Amino acid sequence: MGKQIDAYYVNKALQLYLEGLSYREIERILGISHVSIMNWVKKYNIKRPYSFEYHSTYKILNAVELAKYFSEVNNLEGAGVIVTELGDKYMLIKWERFKE
Repeated sequence: MGKQIDAYYVNKALQLYLEGLSYREIERILGISHVSIMNWVKKYNIKRPYSFEYHSTYKILNAVELAKYFSEVNNLEGAGVIVTELGDKYMLIKWERFKE
């Protein structure tokens, strides 16, 4: 039997998956095997909404960088943004329309 992973990381991994990140991206960010993440997606029957119009990008920022990001008006226009805590840093996920 493998080591038990804290429920916080299971929830965070599934949130990031729903936000559009790949298994490998989540693995690099959280340090959890992409195979474990795939197994959780199957176990909890997680279905990602599918959209051709938008794609997500993400940045890992500290508190000062996050405040600076939101102080710039052009970062607040034209897309949805979500911020989630990652230990002592923050992940900012932004959706942008695909350009035609």
